Parts: sequence; structure tokens; C-alpha cells
Amino acid sequence: MTEAAIRPLLALVGPTASGKTQASLVVAERLDAEIVSVDSMLVYRGMDVGTAKPAPDERRRVRHHLIDVAEPSEPFTVARYQALAVEAIGDVRSRGATSLLVGGSALYLRAAVDGLDFPATDPDVRAALERDAELVGATAMHERVRAADPAAAAKIEPANVRRSVRALEVMEVTQRPFSSFASAWDRFEASRVRAVGVTIERATLRARIEARVHAMVHGGLLEEVEGLVERGFGGWLTSSQAIGYAEIARHLAGDMTLEAAVAAIVKRTNALARRQLAFLRRDPRIMWFDVGERGAIERVDEIEASLRAGTAEETT
Repeated sequence: MTEAAIRPLLALVGPTASGKTQASLVVAERLDAEIVSVDSMLVYRGMDVGTAKPAPDERRRVRHHLIDVAEPSEPFTVARYQALAVEAIGDVRSRGATSLLVGGSALYLRAAVDGLDFPATDPDVRAALERDAELVGATAMHERVRAADPAAAAKIEPANVRRSVRALEVMEVTQRPFSSFASAWDRFEASRVRAVGVTIERATLRARIEARVHAMVHGGLLEEVEGLVERGFGGWLTSSQAIGYAEIARHLAGDMTLEAAVAAIVKRTNALARRQLAFLRRDPRIMWFDVGERGAIERVDEIEASLRAGTAEETT
């Protein structure tokens, strides 16, 4: 039996603003674990306030991995994340420590835990396909997928041009059916991870999100975005999907009032939380804990006990 089989990874996941960071610090200290981030935004240097990145004192308190590994406008794929995660987890294990994966990205969690195969990308191929899509429309692009890979087309909405383009890109780059990469996504090997998730009643989570956004805006987000603009990232910020940064960059450019920017950030963050929870719930390995206004810290003892049971499995 391999080491990975007898040493399941530990994970604490949940939607944004559910209090994972505070709880993870307590749990990591109690389990003598190091935290491996499973967050798609914490990888970027200089984006601290708007991503609710663990503060320097928190990172001194518990060792963190996969934070500040890329420049904001640098392409950062899930395949690159996976390679760095495997390296980080191996480093933690080499020192006899335990990895605690913490974050809200189901995609990054599965990349780190399950070793999924992520097909390569080719910007030139994608750009050409996107030009085709502009000319012929979503339905015609979906028909091209159906002709080449009916199994893939059956899982893509005809109106979803982005996914059709991605499927066609993968097939052209790899010379394999797009559906051939998908089979592993339906397998959730229980031995790979002991995971707990936190969930909050929707109205309570909305209130926590709104409070956090206001705290960010009045706690340095405007100054942080100004600094990024001065470093030359202004064009990337205004065209990116980075929640909070895009809106504040537009406000600083005079295209949006601060009130409108805050409202947009709150709305997009709520939508993100819903998506995160929907994707995470597809993983049957996650044991869920309902929490209230104080977030995950309310159930930290139970979370720790559940994860500690996973460390006990290492010796069975």
C-alpha cells in the first residue's frame, strides 16, 4: 500500500466568508499541521486585503503554502496549481508533518487530492476558436463538439460557448476526445482525503459577506488597488474577474461610484459563495457542519475531532 493510501490528506472547505481561516489556524495548531491553500486568488502577490489573505502574524503562527506564488497578471492554471500543491504536500510529508488543505475551490481541492489529469491549453488555438465563435455563434460551435465527441457535447449546454470552445481546444491540442478527461471526475476515492465543510444559512452568510466587504473597503482595499495600478496592473484589473479589484479599479478610474462598486462586490461575492458551495457539495467525502453568525469557529472542536479521526486512519 502506498503512503498516500494510508495517509489521507485533511481538508477544511466551505464558501467564502464562512470563517475557515480563523478555524483552520486553531485546528492546524492542535493537529500540528501546515496549511495548504486551495484558493484561486491567494496565489497572487500584492492582493491581500481583497482576497482576505491570512495576515502575516497568522502565517507566522501556522506555516502556509501556495500563497503569493504568482504576479497578478501572470497566467495561473489549475495544472500549475496542481504541480505546486503536489510539491508542497510532499515537502510537508518529508518533514513528518500533516497537510491541512483550506479554501473554497472545489477544483483546486480535487486537483491537489485526486491527481486529476488537466489537459494542456494553447492560447493561439483558443483565440482562433473564439474568433470562430464570434462568427458562427454558440449553436454552431456546440455542433462541432457533437460531431467530434458526442459524449462531451451531451454534457455541454448548446448556449455555453465558453465550454464548447474549451472542448474543441482540448481536442485539437491533445488529439483526444474531451470526454476522455472527464471519467476521473466521477470517482471520489475515500482514502485520499478526510474533509470537513462548513455551511451557513444563506441570509447569515449574506450578512457576513456584506460586513466583510465593507471592512475591506475601509481597511485598505482602495489603497491596495491604487498600488497595483501604479505597478502597471490597471488594465488587467479592469478586465479581470478578480472580485473586488475590478470594481475598485473602475471606481478609481471614475467609471463607478464607490457605493456602486461596493454593491457590485457584495453581489458578486454572494454569487461566488453559492457556486463554491454547489461544487463542493458534489464531493460525497465532505462531512458538513452548519455554523451560525460567528462562522466556523463555532464548531471548531467538532471539526478538529473529525479531522483527527482522519489522522488516526494513518496507522490503521
